[in-house]
Amino acid sequence: MTAVCVMVLGTTSGAGKSWLTTSLCRHYARQGLKVAPFKAQNMSNNARVVAGVSGEQGEIGSAQYFQSLAARAEPNVRMNPVLLKPEADTRSQVVLMGEVSPELSDMPWRGRSEKVWPHITAALDGLRAENDVVVIEGAGSPAEINLHASDIVNMRVARHAQARCLLVTDIDRGGAFAHLYGTWALLPPDERALIHGFVLNKFRGDAALLAPGPQMLQDLTGVPVIATLPMWWQHGLPEEDGVFDDKTRAAGAVTKSVAVIAYPRISNLDEFQPLKNVPGVHLVWARTPADCARADWIVLPGSKATAADLAWLRVQGLDRAVADHAAHGGAVLGICGGLQMLGEALIDTHGIEPMALGNAPGLGLLPLVTAFDADKTVRRTTATFDGLTGPWAALSGTTASGYEIHHGQTAQHPAMAAGGDVAREVMPGLAWQNAAGNVLGCYLHGLFEEPAVLRALFGAAVPTLETVFDGLADFLEQHVEPGVLDALINKD
Repeated sequence: MTAVCVMVLGTTSGAGKSWLTTSLCRHYARQGLKVAPFKAQNMSNNARVVAGVSGEQGEIGSAQYFQSLAARAEPNVRMNPVLLKPEADTRSQVVLMGEVSPELSDMPWRGRSEKVWPHITAALDGLRAENDVVVIEGAGSPAEINLHASDIVNMRVARHAQARCLLVTDIDRGGAFAHLYGTWALLPPDERALIHGFVLNKFRGDAALLAPGPQMLQDLTGVPVIATLPMWWQHGLPEEDGVFDDKTRAAGAVTKSVAVIAYPRISNLDEFQPLKNVPGVHLVWARTPADCARADWIVLPGSKATAADLAWLRVQGLDRAVADHAAHGGAVLGICGGLQMLGEALIDTHGIEPMALGNAPGLGLLPLVTAFDADKTVRRTTATFDGLTGPWAALSGTTASGYEIHHGQTAQHPAMAAGGDVAREVMPGLAWQNAAGNVLGCYLHGLFEEPAVLRALFGAAVPTLETVFDGLADFLEQHVEPGVLDALINKD
């Protein structure tokens, strides 16, 4: 078996590559084909824990995790062999085949290419040998000519796989025809030949008004526009590295407002997408105290730089907003880095935390202390909440499956325990609650992707991921020219 490769390229970041790749994965899986996603290199602090090499567990970008579920495939590290997790504006942690590589993390950007390329081709070739179709996602734009010589994620991958490529653009930004033509024109002839179709994404208005643009573009390039996809805000798929805004606010009456603190190094923000799908729930990114003023819940999410983001939170005055909310009985939830911030202290004697801020006081809402360890915890976990009170009491007895990605190791603060201030451990080694019951901290990511958790908290059914994936495929099939998707994988 040698899979046909379909590749989704974009004229810019945010053009719709991840969304379209996910849709194609479900479309081809619904044809009874064995399908796998692939992205050679992803840059994101949204990561999931999946099967690794030699029985270990490792990290891949969340987009490839969701694409594998859409493809009805078991996620594994080959689907995203290189993951860059930004730690500062000029530094990223490099995850190779699911595991952190200090050597690559310390290496200059361009120097990494030849080091990682053999791993990329081996991962892709392995997936091709086991599947009928591999749907590949590019990164940024393939026409970034300053990076072409060191490319390992766009046209070098396309050439290696002889992929049938689609080039998607965000027409809502304006200049879509120029973006498509300019991208195509900057590619060398052998790479242009791999472009099989253009896709106009996020179109609002009467598609008939686009004429004669698509035909003129085809006359110039020989490449047809195979689809014009209407703007669709609420498709239910997490936006990779995206944020919530008023375009995606809850439909109808708002029954619960959730403020998620949006610090600069926020991670795993995609895990809150299921809350956006709950009727009546309005999510808002909180960057100022005013953003928290009317919230029912305040959530401190994960962070790739906990101490630095905690310092930012204090500068913004959000520490006082969280403390005031908790003092008045408001519900507060901290997840992973957010849990660590809620404690009494952060201890970093090994210099693990980015920006080397060292030890720092926490927010003091839970009597816990977190010490950062050189070894990183990366694992899938299933555990049960027990003994919760207050606004989180409905979770008692609920079993949740999720994932852990953290250097920090959290425990009861011994001096505070001696004084009688003890956090209730409501999930062994993973979650703690304050005496009043309104502040909860948990290491388990992915809580809101668990239907049992959503039912316990909201008492209503919400769209499942399966519903979302099928909706994406339905939408794509409705708007792509007939026969095009089948022709892309035709080996004749």
